Amino acid sequence: MYSAGIDIGSVATKGVLYNGEITASVIIPTGWSPREASQQALAMVLDRVGAERAALKSIIATGYGRVSADFASRSVTEITCHARGAFALHPGIRTVLDIGGQDAKVIRLDDSGAVADFAMNDKCAAGTGRFLEVMARILGAEVKDLDSLAGHAEPAAITSMCAVFAESEVISLMAKGATREAIARGVLESIADRAIGLLGKNSSSGSLAFTGGLSRSRVLVSIIEQRLGMQVFTSPSSQIAGALGGAVIGWN
Repeated sequence: MYSAGIDIGSVATKGVLYNGEITASVIIPTGWSPREASQQALAMVLDRVGAERAALKSIIATGYGRVSADFASRSVTEITCHARGAFALHPGIRTVLDIGGQDAKVIRLDDSGAVADFAMNDKCAAGTGRFLEVMARILGAEVKDLDSLAGHAEPAAITSMCAVFAESEVISLMAKGATREAIARGVLESIADRAIGLLGKNSSSGSLAFTGGLSRSRVLVSIIEQRLGMQVFTSPSSQIAGALGGAVIGWN
């Protein structure tokens, strides 16, 4: 018997199969149809363990596209699922910073892992995965290449809080001769600034977890750690924290 969590994000859809531990997981592009992506993610995790849908105790859908997963047992907000998933990965967590494709959120947890408070930035793409994709495209790079580009370069200052204006700012910096390395570092510093600003609205004691696709950037994690003066928890499963939380909720 398993439970499944499907996190249907604006950029990627994540699926997790769980039976007290993660038994299978996938990350696929959401594409034009959240419903099709959610169905595909579920089929893929079941296929990886050779199970049929009848083996599922429940299916929990979360993320912005959760309402499209009409096959799910129920839907749960991403706030609740990210909290539960991060807590499952590390029970010492008391704050979660999640940066997704089009929004960023900070979630404060109580000692049981339940949501105590949260703050969101969902009115602008600045500082999100979509913002990073746009910046990478301008630099003629892939998102995965930005860490190696940024390295230890001296950052070019990117001051705009708007993704559209930041794009113009980067183009202007390139015209003035700024290096790709300096701009890449500046982009990551800019994202860190926005994340820390959001954390400031909802700070708490205890450990901090960073979830979502941007948590894979070691340079970004390092910048945030240096700014905060504390270690930030990430794991290979950080990007699937929302789906994991859904699966945990469905299992219990």
